[in-house]
Amino acid sequence: MPLESHLAELERRHAALDRDIAQEGARLGADETKLAELKRRKLQLKDEIAKLRSESKTETIH
Repeated sequence: MPLESHLAELERRHAALDRDIAQEGARLGADETKLAELKRRKLQLKDEIAKLRSESKTETIH
């Protein structure tokens, strides 16, 4: 999968998790464990996106 497509998919999943977090947080009696898991997954995606972008810039320079 080309890098741009992979990044776009990761960003789509990141946005979906953001919506899921907002929905769960707005729910009366929100499940804190579920919220924590969603936030953890969102952070992992953010880190992966940043890593890929950083690697992409490094490869472009060389």
